[in-house]
Amino acid sequence: KGKDGKLYLSPILDLFNREIIAYAMSRRADSEMVKEMLEKAAPRLTDKGTMLHSDQGVLYRTAEYRKLIAKHSMVQSMSRKANCWDNAPMESFFAVLKTECFYRAGELTVDELMKQIDDYMDYYNRERCSLKLKKLSPVAYRTQLTQSA
Repeated sequence: KGKDGKLYLSPILDLFNREIIAYAMSRRADSEMVKEMLEKAAPRLTDKGTMLHSDQGVLYRTAEYRKLIAKHSMVQSMSRKANCWDNAPMESFFAVLKTECFYRAGELTVDELMKQIDDYMDYYNRERCSLKLKKLSPVAYRTQLTQSA
């Protein structure tokens, strides 16, 4: 929440290396935001049958969203109702984002929050090391494994 309004974030997290594949932000939680997120992600998620998991938020249950997923040959997976454990990796990401990005930010405008989130996503993917990834960033982990294959 910014000092001049709300900001909504819809990211896609790759479970392989915890990389944020794509994300969209908007002052409104609407179908345009999730459409933008999917269109950004589609060029990177080209394997037929790629599973796209989400919670049961209203935006992820619309016919338009399901059509977009089908258009890109993805498979939809959803958490059980009111069960955060089914979506634990994304819940964990949001906890880290809030701790490292927002709680220290103070009162920012929505535009300032958007800039901070853009900067943080780059940091998270390219620089932030994770013990689960052998002390590498998500991008470095993926790069290391693709080079050794």
